[in-house]
Amino acid sequence: MTIKPITYFDNNATTQVSQGVLEAMLPFYRESYGNPSSMHHFGGNLSLQIAQAREQVAALIGAESTEVVFTSCGSEGNNSAIRSALSNNSSRRRIITTAVEHPCVLNVAKQLQSEGYDHVVIGVDGDGQLDLGQLEEALKVPTALVSTMAANNETGVVFPLEAIGQLVKTAGALWHVDAVQLAGKAPIDLRSLPVDLLTLSAHKIHGPKGVGALYVRRATRFQPWLLGGHQERGRRAGTENVAGLVGFGQAAEEAKEAIENDVIAQVAKLRNRLEQGLLARIPDCVVNGGGTTRLGNTSNIGFKYIEGEAILFSLDSHGICASSGSACTSGSLEASHVLRAMAIPYSVLHGSIRFSLSRFSTDEQVDLTLQVMPEIVDRLRQLSPFSDDDVSWLQQMELAPNP
Repeated sequence: MTIKPITYFDNNATTQVSQGVLEAMLPFYRESYGNPSSMHHFGGNLSLQIAQAREQVAALIGAESTEVVFTSCGSEGNNSAIRSALSNNSSRRRIITTAVEHPCVLNVAKQLQSEGYDHVVIGVDGDGQLDLGQLEEALKVPTALVSTMAANNETGVVFPLEAIGQLVKTAGALWHVDAVQLAGKAPIDLRSLPVDLLTLSAHKIHGPKGVGALYVRRATRFQPWLLGGHQERGRRAGTENVAGLVGFGQAAEEAKEAIENDVIAQVAKLRNRLEQGLLARIPDCVVNGGGTTRLGNTSNIGFKYIEGEAILFSLDSHGICASSGSACTSGSLEASHVLRAMAIPYSVLHGSIRFSLSRFSTDEQVDLTLQVMPEIVDRLRQLSPFSDDDVSWLQQMELAPNP
């Protein structure tokens, strides 16, 4: 059976493990497979490799190695950060997030609301950029924690971290940043940002799945979410995934080098060629978030009058992997909460596709996508009877009104 080459433009979902990361990990599955908490040398000596990985991850974000707590993923890091911040500030029962956060933040906030916490949601403008005035106003009420992402996973929109940090610290609140998408795609220097807690995930930077990290600024009180043994200096229990941690460290080092050597800048040029080529070849399409600062690898484009799922199925038949801002659930089409918060028109909302590239993306992959996309969109539009004057079919499928 001949396997069709894959054009993988879904790197904000997960990334290919790099060859260097794979090679670094393999010995810890076969030869050095001991438990780092063991008294004997076969296991105990692995603490040296974990320490090295911690230093590599810390270097990626401008932190001290003692400020890095290893976790299983970004979701665990976000849950741990939020729960710890609130447990250590019981006099304040108020949390602020944005409308476009990842579900692992929004769902925690929803749960906290059911426990009696006040959850304030800050909106975004039509480009997905944070409303700083609304945040400043919300912070006039004593707040325990502000949790904001650094860059949006769907649109690539980058939040103004310096401005957010100034507002949060002036108000005396703790600040948690979900940097899962920003890390490895742009420089992060926590020596110059007043971040208290920050979340990372290995599989977004060409590392393995099932490994993450939580930055806890020195002197920030931290309450463990996962209890058990003494691992991670008592901050996160569980036998260390040595192979995964070594892979994470290697991935962090490679990502840092890619930023320093302008490899990430080359990814942005490739993204721009893809984006500009699609806009030039296909009428009635728009870049969601295109009017503000974005990650250089991400392009979220809305194609009017058609559904994103239909585009994705057609792309998949050509071996092209992308993702949609909407998802089919129980027979009904629910639009992306991110695009809804941006008040994207109904005629565009359900036809929005995210292309997210990496340093392994190629010109040939962009050429293929530019070749097939106009044909796909044209065919689907011929099958669609809808236009700007007839979008009630979309409105009726919404689970809530468009903001």
